[in-house]
This record gives sequence, C-alpha cells and structure tokens, in this order.
Amino acid sequence: MDSFFRQTGKLAAIDWLIDAVIAAGAFGFSCLQLTLAVNLLIPDDFMRRLMGIRAVVPTGVSLAAIAAVTLPLVARRRFPWPVFLWTILSWGLLQTEMSGISLSVAGPLVALFTLAAERSRGEAVGACALAAAVFLFAPTPPDQARVLTQLTVVQNVALALAAAFAGYGLREHQDRVQAFEERALAAERTRETEAERRVEAERVSIAREVHDITAHSLSAVSIQAAAAERLVERDPAAAKEAIAEVRRTSKAALEEIRAMIGVLRSGDHGAEVAPTEGTERMGDVVAYLEGAGIETSLAMEAYDRACVPTFIDVALFGIAREAATNIVRHAEAHRAAIALTVQGAAPVAWAQLTVDDDGRGLAASEPAPDHHGLVGMRERARLLHGSFAATRSPWGGVRITVSIPLTQTEDSHGR
Repeated sequence: MDSFFRQTGKLAAIDWLIDAVIAAGAFGFSCLQLTLAVNLLIPDDFMRRLMGIRAVVPTGVSLAAIAAVTLPLVARRRFPWPVFLWTILSWGLLQTEMSGISLSVAGPLVALFTLAAERSRGEAVGACALAAAVFLFAPTPPDQARVLTQLTVVQNVALALAAAFAGYGLREHQDRVQAFEERALAAERTRETEAERRVEAERVSIAREVHDITAHSLSAVSIQAAAAERLVERDPAAAKEAIAEVRRTSKAALEEIRAMIGVLRSGDHGAEVAPTEGTERMGDVVAYLEGAGIETSLAMEAYDRACVPTFIDVALFGIAREAATNIVRHAEAHRAAIALTVQGAAPVAWAQLTVDDDGRGLAASEPAPDHHGLVGMRERARLLHGSFAATRSPWGGVRITVSIPLTQTEDSHGR
C-alpha cells in the first residue's frame, strides 16, 4: 500500500482510517506509559523517593502534550517530513515539562518509521540522525535520577535506529516485490510474444507445405494430362487411365490443402489437425516419380518410424516430396533412389534421408530464387537442428542428404 502511495501520491479512505487508528493507538500507549512506566520499572515507593523519582499523575497539560506528539500521525503518509519534524521537535520541547522519561517516544518513532519507508535512503539517514540528536541532547529536569535518565536516552536512540531500519527494510521489500511483479508481467508479455511468433512460424511452415503440395500435385497433373493428350487417339484406354490418375491426384491435393486450411482457421481455437502425413506415404512419392516416367527405388529397411518423433517424420516426408518435385520438374532424370535410415543410438541418434537422381545436376535443381526448392528443404532441416547437403550424385545428377537429430530442444518443437 505504501508503494502504491509513493507512485500515486493519493490515499484511499481506508488508508486514512488506518492512520487514524495508528495515531489513536500511539496516543493511548503514550498515556499508559505516562502513568505506568516508572511504577512498573521501580514498584517500591521508598526506592522511587530514594532515587528522586516521583510518580506521574496525568493532568490536562500532560494529555495535551501527548496529543500534540501523537495525533499528527493521521497525516504521516501524506506529509511524512512535516509530521516527523513536528513530532520530534514537540517531544524535545515538552520533555522537560513531563518529568524526563515519562513522555513516550511512540509518536516520533512511528513518524520516523513512516518517513524511512516512504522517502529515499538519504532522507531516512538524515531523519534518524536528527531523532538521535534530539533524544541525546534534549534537556532533562534536575530532579531526575541520572542513571535512569542515561538508560532512557540509550533506549530511545536504539529505538530510533530500529524504527529507521525497519522502515527502510519495508521499503526495500516493497521495491523488490514490485520489481518481481514487473518482471513477471514482462515475462508474461514475452511468453505471449513468443507464442505469437511461433504461431506465425507455424503458419509460414504450413504455407510452405501448401506450396509443396501444389507444386507436387500440379506437376503430376501436368505430366498425366500431357500423356493423356498424346494417347487419346492411338490408345484410349491408356489415356483414360492417365485422366483417372489426374483425378486421383487432384482429389488428394484438395484433401491435404483442406486439412491445412483447417489448421489455419482453427488455430485460435486450439484445434489439432495434422497438416500432412508422414513417411508411411513414401509410396505416394515413389508412385509420383514413376508416374512421370522415372524409375524409382525406395529403401526404408533401416528406418524405424516408432523411434522417430512425428514432427521429424512429417518433415522428412515433406523434404522427400520436395526433392521428388524438383526431379520431375527440372532434372530431366530417368532414375531416382530414396533411402531413409535411423543411425546411431540414443541420445545421439539421428534420422537420415538420401535422394539420388541421374538428371542434369545442381544447375537445374533450383529454377528461381523465389521458389522454395533447395532453400525450402534446407530451411526445414535447419529448423529441426539438422543438416542439409546438395552434392553430386554417383549417377551424375544430384544427391540430397538430410540428417536430423531425434533428440530436439524445446525451441525445435516451435515449428
């Protein structure tokens, strides 16, 4: 609450009520101390007379003095310096009129505590030094016992130091709590920003998947349509089969694109829709290549899908499909080979994809800088902390090699 007051400079009605209760409590405590402190400290009346100490009987003047020192505490948080100066100086001036130790220091101590909690450390040190000086050098009545006076002075100075340290400690605690809350809010904002960034990255990834599906499917459709056009007159049955393949390819592409659009539309509702299948559909890639007249082999005997995380499996399938699309569209190849393996052992195992062709080589593998092609495959591997290489194949064409570690950091899953 004090920290809030320092920020806003305003006090609510409940705060004024609390301060009024504190001021009334200080007044009541000071009245009790006025009448009971000496009697409790030295119960025997003969000893009090021997030491020159007389019992204090409250009078209207003494009650007015206590009120002057304690009741201004109502405004202690609104005017910390004026209230402190009033209470400490009033106490020093009235001390000699109240038989020395009989006037309580509760009012000045509460004011000092409040000032230390509300103001800077330098101001707290200055206020504490002023209070200690007043307690040390305030005049005492000549009939007051010297030993008891010295003991009370030491006690008052110690209490002033304790009040200042307590107020400063409260301020430091409130500042730490406020800093912690601000860091928590900043962390929450950072998490929200990171979540938004990951959502955006996922949508970019889905857009790349849509591109791959479109390029893959349209290439197949174009090839089959061209074949049907050549065969429609001399081999109507073969032309009919090519047209049926166009229909099947188009239908599959539409289903995959519909699934991805579903992910984009339902992203705000937390729906989980898998945008693509994994390597269990590698046969479709082989069929796509063979449908384009490319003799293709597939080796997956050393690939255990059960030990490969789903998102890595999906990524490998996407890369293989993109590589197949490049072969069909740009390589002018006649032969291709695809191999999937899992190598090593946990926790350093990795999945590896190798795609070979006997086409025209790297010069024809990336047709334009605005196409995904090799760039897209490399980016997919990089996002999963993997490696990507496009080198010359032993057959004279291009060899695509992708290695992705099976143990991923948390950031790797953000894609």
